[in-house]
Amino acid sequence: MSEAPDTEAETGGRARPKKAPAAFRTISEVADDLHIPQHVLRFWETKFVQVKPLKRGGGRRYYRPDDITLLRRISDLLYIQGYTIKGVQRLLREGGGKLSDDIPPPTADERAAALAERGAPEANPELPIPDLISAPPPPPRPGRSRMEDEATRLRAVLTETLRALEDLRARLG
Repeated sequence: MSEAPDTEAETGGRARPKKAPAAFRTISEVADDLHIPQHVLRFWETKFVQVKPLKRGGGRRYYRPDDITLLRRISDLLYIQGYTIKGVQRLLREGGGKLSDDIPPPTADERAAALAERGAPEANPELPIPDLISAPPPPPRPGRSRMEDEATRLRAVLTETLRALEDLRARLG
């Protein structure tokens, strides 16, 4: 039985020793972990006073585990849930500087404002999935509900999509 390597260099990545879960992280480590550019993390520091990384000599930032948890939650609210920066600031104010786990989805107005904030078109923010939107649902067959027929149609579309993805994987690698 072999032990896990002590550095990422032994696994083919950059030479960086493993850190304990409670260790502080640099901005590049946090940016890589959250898939957010470093400049966005710096910008969020100006918008969310709760994000306060420790700054050492030369202005180097070190994020505490609590900072990273908060940043992950902010990222989810902005990019996944559809809140605006002002909306997340309001949630932080209302929560006494913390974000609860049971935050309701944003209102339609909040989502529209978030799309405008990002410069995204409001008409159809979601990308259409081929054959899911364009094809009208078939009429129900005798003995089956429209829902069962739609589920069968969606299963066929997903099976076709999976085959196309597997074909792409085979071509790439």
